[in-house]
Amino acid sequence: MASGALSNGHAGHRDTESGTAGEPSALRNGCTRSRQYNGKSTIEHQKKIFSESFEQPPIYVPVLTYMGYGIVTLFGYLRDFLRSWGLEKCHAARERKEQKEFVPLYQDFENFYKRNLYMRVRDNWNRPICSVPGPTFDLVERVSDDYNWTFRYTGRVIKDVINMGSYNYLGFAENKGESLNLVAEATMMYGAGVCSTRQEMGNLDKHIQLESLVAQFLGVEAAMTFGMGFATNSMNIPALVGKGCLILSDELNHTSLILGARLSGATIRVFKHNNLQSLEKLLRDAVVNGQPRTHRPWKKILILVEGIYSMEGSMVRLPDIVALKKKYKAYLYLDEAHSIGAVGPTGRGVVEYFFVDPMDVDVLMGTFTKSFGATGGYIAGKKELVDYLRGYSHSAVYATSMPPPIAEQIIRSLNCIMGLDGTTIGIERVRQLGSNARYFRNRLRELGFITYGNDDSPVVPLLLYMPGKVGAFARRMLKKNIGVVVVGFPATPIVESRARFCLSAAHTRQMLDTVLNVLDEMGDYLQFKYSRRSPCVRPELYDESDFEMDD
Repeated sequence: MASGALSNGHAGHRDTESGTAGEPSALRNGCTRSRQYNGKSTIEHQKKIFSESFEQPPIYVPVLTYMGYGIVTLFGYLRDFLRSWGLEKCHAARERKEQKEFVPLYQDFENFYKRNLYMRVRDNWNRPICSVPGPTFDLVERVSDDYNWTFRYTGRVIKDVINMGSYNYLGFAENKGESLNLVAEATMMYGAGVCSTRQEMGNLDKHIQLESLVAQFLGVEAAMTFGMGFATNSMNIPALVGKGCLILSDELNHTSLILGARLSGATIRVFKHNNLQSLEKLLRDAVVNGQPRTHRPWKKILILVEGIYSMEGSMVRLPDIVALKKKYKAYLYLDEAHSIGAVGPTGRGVVEYFFVDPMDVDVLMGTFTKSFGATGGYIAGKKELVDYLRGYSHSAVYATSMPPPIAEQIIRSLNCIMGLDGTTIGIERVRQLGSNARYFRNRLRELGFITYGNDDSPVVPLLLYMPGKVGAFARRMLKKNIGVVVVGFPATPIVESRARFCLSAAHTRQMLDTVLNVLDEMGDYLQFKYSRRSPCVRPELYDESDFEMDD
């Protein structure tokens, strides 16, 4: 597929379309990735293995959940009334009396949810950790004497808490191993920071080595790295699209993608999560009708999706979206923050998982904060794309370069995954992660819990639903020496509060069985085994439409 650079303000032309179903792709990552799999096309193979569950609870569960929020809200108004009359102490930020004629800096009603709902369960977040966040960690104990408005530390350390919440997918967040000596040596040689941007005095040989290795790992022409994963999305999307362009964004996209889209000035339209019919309808409308009022053609149409969605554990339907992208001559931006290193036979993300040619994805984005035990992110693809971003990306021009020890840590992790260190440790970790994820998810279903997401996803949401059970679940799990992440509204729909488990290759089967035994006990105690043992797929999310690639 020949295309122009995906640069801001220029349409970019596609002269030819290649890579049709049944045609072998180029030699990448040392092996030929065929568009045929066991005699079947990529899309047919994808349909066969794509398995996701979004089981719906009994009707009484959402009803009781809404009632729970309603009761908490009523008591919140009552407590606000008592605070206004001085009958209850108000800990929230307020304007000083001498500034009462000023325009309010703090909008009282805007903080209602935080003041009356979040504060009741605030102790379950931001817990201070005092060790390496590996498969287990140590936690500084804290207590509150005023219902979580303030905390005090007891001086006690909770040892060996099983870590079920970190994104340490391949276990590279560690402090043991001979290869870590390379990171220590890089610190001694280069120092801890760069104190300059890549375009000034901050372009080190380590950065060039890392980018070359990332491009080799992904099977693309070039790659560029950044010091912050969030900024990789929020600062690079505005460099790719602008006014007169159209962004089609999945409704469950990460905040960094949403912020980048908003900062770009492009028109944004949202399609239902993983819903191919919804996406094609927007694409067809964009091509037929063009821009509002003028009906001029859009300069560019950019589709924003993620590889694995971190709150749902679901996986993008990549082959079908690639087919739609080619059909309507749009561009595709794929965020592989949670999928790179975590899925695929050799850890190369959803592109490898679905046997898609990497060159069929216009912009490959990922972060080093999950599978690689480091920080930062990357943009990869055609060389002309990367060269353009070096001059026009705000992250490239204004942000400080990635610290050398971090770059060395990523190089160390990549060498291990790719086997360039002469060992098979990396590929063994990738396989172990997949085994752990499937085992843990299947056992949860057998125990009667409702889980969301793809069978091969290392992100496993367990649905709790009711607000009162969120705090109780996290506190009781910590008493059992298990650290979990609980998530509720507004990060999730109001009736879908959940615990989110992140599996790691560093988890042993004994650790997982310990957690599962506690969850079995907790599910009976808190009564959240809602599964009716008949997992069903949401019909509004997934359809059987077949989008064949055009010649």
